[in-house]
Amino acid sequence: MDYQSFFAEKIDALKNEGRYRHFATLKRRVGSFPDALYYPENRDPRTVTIWCSNDYLGMGQHPVVLNAMTEAIAQSGAGAGGTRNISGTTAYAVELEDSLADLHQKESALVFPSGYTANEGALSTLSQLLPNCAVFSDRLNHASMIHGIKTGAAEKFIYNHNDLNHLEDLLKSVDANRPKIIAFESVYSMEGDIAPIAEICDLAEKYHALTYLDEVHAVGVYGPRGGGVAEERGILHRIDMIEGTFGKAYGLVGGFITGSKTLVDVVRSYSANFIFTTALPPAICAGALASVNHLKTSQSERAAIRANVAYLKSLLDQAGLSYLRGASHITPLIIGDSVCCKAITDWLLAEYDIYIQPINYPTVPRGTERMRLTATALHTREYSDRLVNALKNLWDEHHGFLNIRRAA
Repeated sequence: MDYQSFFAEKIDALKNEGRYRHFATLKRRVGSFPDALYYPENRDPRTVTIWCSNDYLGMGQHPVVLNAMTEAIAQSGAGAGGTRNISGTTAYAVELEDSLADLHQKESALVFPSGYTANEGALSTLSQLLPNCAVFSDRLNHASMIHGIKTGAAEKFIYNHNDLNHLEDLLKSVDANRPKIIAFESVYSMEGDIAPIAEICDLAEKYHALTYLDEVHAVGVYGPRGGGVAEERGILHRIDMIEGTFGKAYGLVGGFITGSKTLVDVVRSYSANFIFTTALPPAICAGALASVNHLKTSQSERAAIRANVAYLKSLLDQAGLSYLRGASHITPLIIGDSVCCKAITDWLLAEYDIYIQPINYPTVPRGTERMRLTATALHTREYSDRLVNALKNLWDEHHGFLNIRRAA
């Protein structure tokens, strides 16, 4: 077999469908976010505005985070030295886990190298250990949750997105004595909507299921202390296990779970993702701890993102540009065609110095390709004015976004 030709054909197929992923080379600069330096190929770098960042509150450049990381490097060096099982647990990780348990009003917490490994590790471990387990998963759950459920090899039931009636029908279909897990997210990042968490908890209690809630796009942004949507709605105590990340609103990298001491300990003791993976470096743990603790008390960042998101959506309404009207801070503009979506984002970058990564299949279903806009705490009104004016100009020039495909 000609391996190189085979793989080249696979890449060509992605390019022909408009789904080939081009990575823009960017350099974030402290004090300039959401602006960054863009390095086009064979050209001088120029300043562009990032409109698709997950650094929702700008904590990736906050002095309290940078100072904590610098101090940790000076005291403990760069790396963790290995896995926690072999090389020991740094005191920074222990202090961070204590703070996370407090954040979610749980007995315990466990830090992972990423949000993906936290979801995969926790869900696979729980579903493997529970005998004859049935897992009920929202249709739009993240790939890391799907991966964890598949690895756990439990029987999986997929319910329609945020559809309580469908979820209950599936729960009814399973023997009452079987162990059950309902796995869902709070904020769905590609839709911008929020799950009916309390109502899902009602069903979990009625049918004796564990609740597993992914709050990765919500921690830091929602709740009086940044605990997420469950905290904001006063129902942290009704969730058995919460998963979160430091890679979004907290501005760093890494993931975590919180829950009862026994639940967390069983994941710590059985999850291959945790046991065999090098631990997060001391500086990352120190920066994450500083970010989490800062956002437990500071309200200014959350107030700023709420105001900036509301302003962006108001401008889109005034311009007549359609978007998914979820209740979260995420604003998806559905384009519906991968080639068209790529053409729009290319034009925005080339003509307006606006960087948005197109979202295509398999991240979203075919025919729902989109631009996922995130107005952060640092996207002032001037940034939104410039973005919406550019989008409106493109819309007017081509009499709709889909017509751009013909010119692509």
